[in-house]
Formats: sequence, structure tokens, C-alpha cells
Amino acid sequence: MRRMIVTSFCIALAACIAGASARAEEVKAGDLVISQAWSRATPNGAKIGTGYFTIENKGTTADKLVGVSGEVSDKIEVHEMSMNNGVMKMRPVDGGLTIDPGKTVKLAPNGYHLMIMDLKSPLKQGGKVPVTLEFEKAGKVAVTLDVQGIGAQGPGSGDGMMKMSPGMKM
Repeated sequence: MRRMIVTSFCIALAACIAGASARAEEVKAGDLVISQAWSRATPNGAKIGTGYFTIENKGTTADKLVGVSGEVSDKIEVHEMSMNNGVMKMRPVDGGLTIDPGKTVKLAPNGYHLMIMDLKSPLKQGGKVPVTLEFEKAGKVAVTLDVQGIGAQGPGSGDGMMKMSPGMKM
């Protein structure tokens, strides 16, 4: 019985350690802290992927995300998704994404996100996608997106399929 308890404890401890190391690291650039960087896996043949992360501005002046690049694609843009009378609309963010002082901006499903176009290869669950974020003041910042399951809703959320609200149209 004691051996079973010790074994169970060791398995639980190993799972906690593995889970902690699988989490995306925080990246600091000037007054900005970028965390929870992740993406969703894409099916074979898909040409579009997405990327998400959180940017916290701990400074006293605003900064702006003005560009994104990466070897996974020749074209990566910051987009905004919104709902208007039950219709989902998506558009590029013109002029960059401002991060006001003392504020946090979250790129997440159903809001701001990276649109990774013309993928050179599929994004595979468990993989890593290096991208470079370019800020007006903080400069270029290397960030790695951890690839989750196809329908994931957040980092470490597994493979839950994206759900649409009743009455939502695409």
C-alpha cells in the first residue's frame, strides 16, 4: 500500500513538472512582458494559422505592436475579430496594436490574434512556432508559440473543438 502511494505521488509530481516546463515562457522587452504564447494545430493542406499571446505594459508610456514575421510564413498580420448583429467580422488592425501604459492586451480566440497566412507547412500539435514581434519602442522581440490541439481555446487546453453560439453566422 505504501509503495502504491509513493508511486502515485512520484507520477503526479512528474506530471506537474512536465506541465510546468511545457508552459510558454515570459519574454521581457523594455517595459513589455509577453506571456502565454500559443497557436492551434492546423490540418494538412491548411494555408492559414493563428497565434495568441498576452502583452502587459508595465511602463509609463504606450507602445505599439507594428509588425510580425516568422519563417513559418511570408505574411503574418495582427487581426481583430468582432461580432456585429450575429455576424463574425475579421479585419487587419491598421496602424498597429497599441498597448497603453499599465494595461494588458490579450490576443485570444474571438478577439485580437495573429493571422498566419500562406503557411509553408502545417502547424503540428506539440510543435513550436518562432515568430518575431516588432514594437515601436521595444523593438524586435523573439517569441515562441506553443502549438496546441486543433480546437484549443487556450494554452494547455487540449483539443476541444471551437464552439459557435446559437445564431452566429460566418
